[in-house]
Amino acid sequence: MSIAGVPGGGFKTVGQIVGTNELRFQAGQNGLAIAVELLSTHTSGAPVVDGKGKFIGFISEFDLLGALESGKDLNKLKAEEIMNKQPIAVHESTTIAEAVKIMKDKHLLNLPVEKNGKVAYSVTRHDLLRAKIGLGLDIEA
Repeated sequence: MSIAGVPGGGFKTVGQIVGTNELRFQAGQNGLAIAVELLSTHTSGAPVVDGKGKFIGFISEFDLLGALESGKDLNKLKAEEIMNKQPIAVHESTTIAEAVKIMKDKHLLNLPVEKNGKVAYSVTRHDLLRAKIGLGLDIEA
């Protein structure tokens, strides 16, 4: 089957995908506000950046749930206190196959993509599946 605008063999790198998740949080952002933002955008997590836009962590619904289960008050916590401080990201030149393997092996729902040293967006499993089969408006030719 041939789809207009899709290169033969499908897309090859995560840089060819237009990510559907450009959400990111500041290190000092309030934990409760982050939870509300994730819930309202139906997003499972997002990168955390410092004041210069440098990628310093990732915060997920699991991180927020963990804080709550520990008896912490999200309204008194900042992103940098809740986030995973050893986040995983890929460069825009990473192949889709590599990204799929990383997400599968690490059980990730979102994978931040770095361009020019900063997180540009995150790709999801949906984004990767669309790219692999060449469907959806979220793919750039």
